[in-house]
Amino acid sequence: MLTPIQIDNRMDGYLGKPAGGGKRAAVIHLHERYGIVQHTTDLGEKFVDAGYVTIVPDLFSRFTGDRVALAAGNDRCDLDDEQVLGDIDAVVEHLRGLPEVDMARIAISGVCQTGRQPILMAAKRNYIRAAVVLYGAIYDTDWKSDPHRPEPIDKLIEQMSCPMVGIFGELDNLISLDNIVRMFDVLAKNKKSFDVRVYPDAP
Repeated sequence: MLTPIQIDNRMDGYLGKPAGGGKRAAVIHLHERYGIVQHTTDLGEKFVDAGYVTIVPDLFSRFTGDRVALAAGNDRCDLDDEQVLGDIDAVVEHLRGLPEVDMARIAISGVCQTGRQPILMAAKRNYIRAAVVLYGAIYDTDWKSDPHRPEPIDKLIEQMSCPMVGIFGELDNLISLDNIVRMFDVLAKNKKSFDVRVYPDAP
């Protein structure tokens, strides 16, 4: 079961610990564009049920707008790569203080808007052992540079230091099959360890 926590005295979040003793691998599970909503915590619970210590940080902690509108998809909070790096560093420090966590086995999962963040962390930090991208990271805009995200996604993929799993839907109206193939090609060209799956007829 996930319980509310504070991370670094500035970020809300949730933490779940599986039953049983001993050291466990941990998953940093990130929310989508709505912030932490029921879907986020449902997926987090699945990670806990699978035996992982699971932490769900609120990457929108700096957002000062209308949270109800954000959760409804009527507002947006852009994430800055440098701020995300610092925020996830703080999450990892929080995990370091938990005796149940095997710090040699930290994975990160990102959904939709936060699909970029597992790749970012795997490119810029050496503590990530697995990156999981759930229908995100390769929107058309991700292949370009902008002030919030200065490195295009292909450049980050080239720098990844761990295996990656990518899950996509064939009928996703925001991520084209062409972009999935493009990601596959970059992963293969750079000899990365990866598993990219496209589910037929899935939106």
